[in-house]
Parts: sequence; structure tokens; C-alpha cells
Amino acid sequence: MRTFDLKLVLRFLALAAFAACAYATDIIMFKTGTVKVGSHPLSVELALNEDQRERGLMFRKHLGRDEGMVFVFDEPAYQSMWMKNTLIPLSVAFLDGEGRILNIVEMQPQTLDTHTSAGPARYAIEANAGWFERNKVKAGDKVTGLPPLK
Repeated sequence: MRTFDLKLVLRFLALAAFAACAYATDIIMFKTGTVKVGSHPLSVELALNEDQRERGLMFRKHLGRDEGMVFVFDEPAYQSMWMKNTLIPLSVAFLDGEGRILNIVEMQPQTLDTHTSAGPARYAIEANAGWFERNKVKAGDKVTGLPPLK
């Protein structure tokens, strides 16, 4: 019969729990800015690299009324978003390289459904569910103040 050192097992379990919490709450810093969606200002955090894009708005419990996140993609492509570990309902607008909205999709929290751009996108903007509709923003509208593309 194999015996285990109880202190060693407890240390291992504590370390595993700490690592899981650290992953879930790992601090990723985002630059901030303001974009204009049509004529409506939106305060945004900028997801400029892969780590930031992967984290997005996951684990957030609240997003201010006129706040959101801009995702900047490296290449134009059909982009997809999902809501794994995202606690609040969101709307996403996919944009081309000129800042023109391709399509807007409503997304439910904590789902694995994929939401895809209607064409090759260079940006996506996430905001509270219904934000685009409330502000009468639709496909074809222009967004200004976006970060420059590489």
C-alpha cells in the first residue's frame, strides 16, 4: 500500500488551487481610448495583441453604459467570437479595415456559440447587449478613432 505525506499533498493541492485562481484572475493591462460609433462616443479598452484578444471581457461582472472593448486583428479574415467565461451579455460589431460595420451580433453569456463576421474583419467592438440597437447603429455605419492597423 502506498502512503502519502499529508503535508506534501496539501501543499500540492494549495498550489494547484492558487494556479487555477491566478489563471482566472491573471491581470492583463489594456490601453484605453474613445471611439465614435456613428455619432455616439464609446469609451473602450484596446485588445491589441493575442493575449489581450484571448482574454477580452472574460470574468467581468460589469461594463459601464457607454463602455466596451475594441479588438484589433492582425490580418483581414472572417473573425469569430465566443462567450466562454464571459459573465455579461454583449453585442459585437465586426468592422472592415476602413472602420465600416460589417454586421452586429447579440451574444449570450457563458456560451460556446461562435459569432462570425459577415466578411473579412480587422476590428470588432464589444459593448453591452443592445448598445448598438439602442443607439440606432447598423451595418454600413462608420466607426472613427480606431487604433491604426499594422
